[in-house]
Amino acid sequence: ERVQAIKVYDYKWKSEDSRMDGVLAHELAEILPYAVYGEKDEVDEDGNDKMQGVDYSKLVPIMIKAIQELKAEIDLLSR
Repeated sequence: ERVQAIKVYDYKWKSEDSRMDGVLAHELAEILPYAVYGEKDEVDEDGNDKMQGVDYSKLVPIMIKAIQELKAEIDLLSR
């Protein structure tokens, strides 16, 4: 259920001309708060944005669990 709740976006970096897939930190924080660092809309003492970030390594264990659950379901349906 948690993996299904994670929205994945194709986005373009503002600082360079490249694209990649990723998640929005503030959305992920609602599902897996331990995978996000920083605060939404946080600014430093000079008023500059302090961006949130995602520690993608924290997503690996729940992805492994989801794959295991899918495999068990496939095995059950294959009988």
